[in-house]
Amino acid sequence: MNTPVLETERLVLRKFAEDDLEALFAILADEEVNRFLPWWPARTLEDARRFYEERYAAVYREPQGYAYAICLKRDNVPVGYVGVDAAGAHDFGYGVRKELWGKGIATEAGRAVLDAVRADGLPFVTATHDRKNPGSGRVMQKLGMTYRYSYEEQWQPKDIPVVFRMYQLNFSAPEDFVYRGYWDRYENHFVEEL
Repeated sequence: MNTPVLETERLVLRKFAEDDLEALFAILADEEVNRFLPWWPARTLEDARRFYEERYAAVYREPQGYAYAICLKRDNVPVGYVGVDAAGAHDFGYGVRKELWGKGIATEAGRAVLDAVRADGLPFVTATHDRKNPGSGRVMQKLGMTYRYSYEEQWQPKDIPVVFRMYQLNFSAPEDFVYRGYWDRYENHFVEEL
């Protein structure tokens, strides 16, 4: 099933809809929230509309997808996003409005999505974070992901060098399986002592 609604104690995870554009804009426009993400902060509602079309509407047209708006149950308004790419690295990613940082929202939402992808048969998920953003790594650890390696990438579109730490959680893949896509793609790769 493509992006079914998921519920947790405090959250509803659902598809973004076109009438969520103002809430999506509030998430995407915040410079601090988007500092470590692979896009520039949105400047206009039209930027948010393009983001919705490219990153959400396109996924919702696919047979399998995991691209969710994170909404608090009390008002069902998006305060963040969470998802997993169905193909390739099965990359797990998330973002939450900064007034909700430190409240376990990303972890709670992430746990629900990871349970869904496990039930659907994905063999593993990966997640990466800029090593200058250790809070993101702590979320990955709380979700049971383990650090596997680091690599340096000239990050686009921001065109800056970034060292990423790659975490992984295996479901049906062998316990010792490590996704090597980033390791093989980037020449400067190494294992850090964390």
